[in-house]
Amino acid sequence: MRSLGQILVDRGLISLEELHAAEAEQRASGRRLGRVLVDQKSVTEKDLVAALATQIGMTFVDLEDTEVDARATTLLSEKVMRRYGVLPIGFEDGRLVVAMSDPANVVAVDDVRTMTKMEVKAVVATKDDLSAAIGKYASMGEDIEAIAEGLAGDQGDGDLADLEAVTEDAPIVKFVNVLITQAVADGASDIHIEPGERELRVRYRIDGVLHEVMKSPRSIQNGVISRLKIMADVDIAERRIP
Repeated sequence: MRSLGQILVDRGLISLEELHAAEAEQRASGRRLGRVLVDQKSVTEKDLVAALATQIGMTFVDLEDTEVDARATTLLSEKVMRRYGVLPIGFEDGRLVVAMSDPANVVAVDDVRTMTKMEVKAVVATKDDLSAAIGKYASMGEDIEAIAEGLAGDQGDGDLADLEAVTEDAPIVKFVNVLITQAVADGASDIHIEPGERELRVRYRIDGVLHEVMKSPRSIQNGVISRLKIMADVDIAERRIP
C-alpha cells in the first residue's frame, strides 16, 4: 500500500520538500499528516480525501460535480441519511451506490443494505460536501417520491383537465420551485428539462457547461413540463411546441 504522502506527490499535489516539512511537523505535533497538509494549505480537503480513498482502494466522488439519480435518494429518509452520514447517489450493476465520509463505518453499510434490500457499493466523499448534498437532495427526493406515487400508472399524455389539475398539486409546485431555487443557488444560466422514454433528465448550465443534476421517474414528466409552461404563460394545450 502506497503511503498517503507518496500518493499526493505522485499526483503532483505536493513536492517532496513540502512532504518532508509536513512529516517533520507531524512528528513534532503528533497530528495526522493529512491534517497537517490541509492546515498548511498544501492540499485541499478534497485532495486529501481523494488520496485517502485511493490508499484504501475505494472510489472518491466530488458531490459538487456528480450526477445524482433522484430515484436513489428516495430510498432513505433525510433523518437516516444524516444519522449514518450517507447519501444514495445512483445504481450500478444492481447495487445501490452510496456516498459516505466514513467508509470504515460497516454498521452504516449493513443497515443501509437492510433498509433498502439492496447490495451497497460505498464510495467516499468529503464530510462537508456530503452534508450539503444531503440537504440539497433529500427533500427533493421525498418530493419526487410523493409526486411519482400520486401519478403512478399515468404514462400517457392525459387530457387538458387532468394536466391543469396536476400542475396545481403541491408536490409538483414544490418540486419545480426546488429546481429553480437550486439552479439560482448553483449559479446556473439555464435549466434543461429533457423528457425521455423512461425518465426525466434535468441538467443545469453552469459557466457554459451542462451538469446533470438528476434523473426522475417518467411519471412526473407531464406535470413538471405543464407547470413550467404555466409559469412561462404558455398554453399547456399546445403540443406542437415545448
